[in-house]
Amino acid sequence: MRAYLSGAMEFAEDEGASWRNEITVWLKNTINHEAIDPVIESANLVKENKAENYRHWKDSNPQKYASFIQLCVKNDISIVKENADYLICLWDLNVLKGAGTHAEVTIAYDSNKPVYLVNKLPLNSLSGWIMACSSKIFNNFEDLKSYLVKEYG
Repeated sequence: MRAYLSGAMEFAEDEGASWRNEITVWLKNTINHEAIDPVIESANLVKENKAENYRHWKDSNPQKYASFIQLCVKNDISIVKENADYLICLWDLNVLKGAGTHAEVTIAYDSNKPVYLVNKLPLNSLSGWIMACSSKIFNNFEDLKSYLVKEYG
C-alpha cells in the first residue's frame, strides 16, 4: 500500500518535510506501507528541470514560474490518481494560503481513495468540502496511527 502525504508546502516551514519524514518512517516500520512524499517529488522536478531558483521566478518571471509549477501540479495529480492507495493529509493554517492540498484531497475523493485527515483547525473552521471529501478526520497523528494499525496492520 502507498500513502500520498498531502499538506501545505509553499507556505509551510521546511515545506512540511518534518512531519512527512516522521510518518514515512512510521508507515514503513509499523504497517509496511510506502509513502509518496511530494516534497521529494518536487525536489526531483526541480533538479530535472534545473529550476533551483524557481521561487524567485514568482516575482522576476511569473510565466516561467507558472510553467514550472504546472509541471508540479500535473505530477501530483498523476501520482494521486495512479500511484496512491490513500491520502494522509495534514490540515493546518498553512494549507489555507495554498491550493494544492485542497485539490489533492478532492482528487483522491473523486478517485474513491480514502482520505485520512489530521485536522489542526477548530472543527467549525474546517471547510465542509474538505470534511465531505475526508474518509476519517483525526485530531492528531497518534489517533491516525492507531486507526491505521487497526485498519491495515
